[in-house]
Amino acid sequence: MLTALARTATRRPLTVMLLWGLFLLLGFGLGTGVFARLSDNVPEVPGTESESAARYLDELDPAGSSITGVVAGTPVADAGLRAEVERAVADVRKVAGVAAVPDPYATPGMIAEDGRALIVPVTLEGGLDDDAEERTLDAAAERIREIDAPDVHVSGGPLLGLQMGERAAQDVKNAELISLPVVLALLLVVFGGLRSALLPLVVAVSGIAGAFLALFLFSEVTDISVYAIQVTTMLGLGLAVDYALLMLVRFREERRTTEDVVEAVHRTVAAAGRTVLFSGLTVAVSLTGLLVFPSVFLRSMGLAVAAVVVIDMLAALTLLPALLARFGGRIPPAKSPGNGEEEGRFFARVARFAARRKVAVLAVVVPVLLVLALPVAGMSIVVGDARQLPADSEARQLQDTVAAHFPPGTGVSPVVVVAKPGTDTATADRIRALAPGATTRELPCGGAVIEILPPGEADGAEATALVERVREMRGDAPVEVTGTAARLVDFRQMLAERAPWSALTVLAGIVLLLFAFTGSVLLPLRTVVTTLLSLAAALGVVVWVFQDGHLAGLLGTEGLGALSITAPPLIVAIAFGLAMDYELFILARMREARLRSGDDREAVVTGLSRSGRVVTCAALLLAVVFAAFMTGGFSPILQIGLGLTLAVLIDATVVRMLLVPATMALLGRHAWWAPAPLRRVHDRFGLREEQTELPREKVPSGV
Repeated sequence: MLTALARTATRRPLTVMLLWGLFLLLGFGLGTGVFARLSDNVPEVPGTESESAARYLDELDPAGSSITGVVAGTPVADAGLRAEVERAVADVRKVAGVAAVPDPYATPGMIAEDGRALIVPVTLEGGLDDDAEERTLDAAAERIREIDAPDVHVSGGPLLGLQMGERAAQDVKNAELISLPVVLALLLVVFGGLRSALLPLVVAVSGIAGAFLALFLFSEVTDISVYAIQVTTMLGLGLAVDYALLMLVRFREERRTTEDVVEAVHRTVAAAGRTVLFSGLTVAVSLTGLLVFPSVFLRSMGLAVAAVVVIDMLAALTLLPALLARFGGRIPPAKSPGNGEEEGRFFARVARFAARRKVAVLAVVVPVLLVLALPVAGMSIVVGDARQLPADSEARQLQDTVAAHFPPGTGVSPVVVVAKPGTDTATADRIRALAPGATTRELPCGGAVIEILPPGEADGAEATALVERVREMRGDAPVEVTGTAARLVDFRQMLAERAPWSALTVLAGIVLLLFAFTGSVLLPLRTVVTTLLSLAAALGVVVWVFQDGHLAGLLGTEGLGALSITAPPLIVAIAFGLAMDYELFILARMREARLRSGDDREAVVTGLSRSGRVVTCAALLLAVVFAAFMTGGFSPILQIGLGLTLAVLIDATVVRMLLVPATMALLGRHAWWAPAPLRRVHDRFGLREEQTELPREKVPSGV
């Protein structure tokens, strides 16, 4: 397959480039339409009690969504301001699709006790289609913003999702403007030439276009989260650079032994292309673990990110060879090592040190990583609210204004208890008594809805405890609980129940792929263990910063007491895949060296000396991409960005440069062992690259 791809790309490079050019136009033309379709309904899980109750209410008593306006910064009793607010309320009531707008001056609780703020809630009609709802939202919000006051903000409900989508689009644009020039500068340092440096960026732009197009297509059949844009774009950009870097380094090496550019491309695809293929498949398999969860958010993210990984892989295996066939003759070959300046001398020294001091390395590195991972034991997740947005966003300003002028709990989503027909009066009374101020409304077919305002945040510990208390005390009564806190409780339960199956699915796929790649049964197990160490360490730091608040100010955020519901599963899935990416880079070189020399110990040193520079550069470039996406100030993306940055850097340095050679030395020749039956299976079915005559460079023997 790889040979056929290479021959097609080199035989018709202009056709391949033209097809990818059309793909780019489609991605940046049609694909960017996904920004208008983003959803913030992350915690919804089909089949859970909270979703069942919400669906029951929608069918029985359909209610429209609502948004909130806040007017503050001046005495609201002022006659001029009051007249303006009343005119605005009257105008909003006339907007098509608006169901109700209460008079804030006549409704209790709508005016702050200090008299310097008021709330204007707007309820939309039920059953509006997406276009009609968007028109209604725009018209109502724009009219409220026309009120002449120092602080006027409108957000909440579906408007919050739209504002998050706009913020996502702006953050992606800013991140690209920051990361692409920095990546280009680093590639210039790595390759020393503009042509070589530009080629990875061409592949990277293809990855970004693929991210947009994949998300747009998925948005036709499922909801796409506001977090998907940043996550898929950062990963698409980073992996494209990684794969292109690996291929270019190998191409320059092959050019040392042949002047035929096409032949060098074929050799590159046969060797490095195999690594890219397995790497892409491994990352994609790591993300399939998200498909085990019934959450629409997790499933859509898994599919979208896996699709982007496959697009990056295909671009590296088709577009890049076509570009090399056309322009590769102008790219100078890598310098031949010699005269005491052997290639990878530093990495060879590190590998020899780790192999020689294997017990000491393991005794130091493993405890350090475990200490970094300790905060994970206390990790908590929440749905989150506008506080996760930057301080200059309208939704955040609205929430801060309400918090500054109104009592705690104002605007907090209630715990919604659906007492279906047949619920006895005693049970309903006990539920109402759980918190003061509970309200009850009758349902058309019997039964009632009891709304209880929880103390603290809508998804805080008190709110989730309230949900669990209602579910404990209802007995056999037909009572269901929904609302923000109930969705969070159900989401956590879903994670706890499905996480073991997700992990088993991913680990089984990874072990099978690594066995097909190496022919060993111990290497996949060693790889999984070391990868989990680096992953746990990175996630522990994220908890320490964003949940506990340590050094959070340096990132322009604050400790929120918990991580976003989106961050842990995405960090785990993506970082695990990226770690496998670098593992394959190194194992591929070790395997080549072992096949040539038969010396297991020297194969480790040779493999690391030849892959260390590529892995380090790739990790640095990927870290730059992730860090650029942390400039937006959106807390969930900051959490994901920091987690992935740390995971990549820890894995590419501490784990791959120290733990890998130390554990390989500890295993010795057994590292490549497999039982005779499995060895025969690998000999028959394992994927193999075409063997090429590679330069037999010396690896430094001294330290």
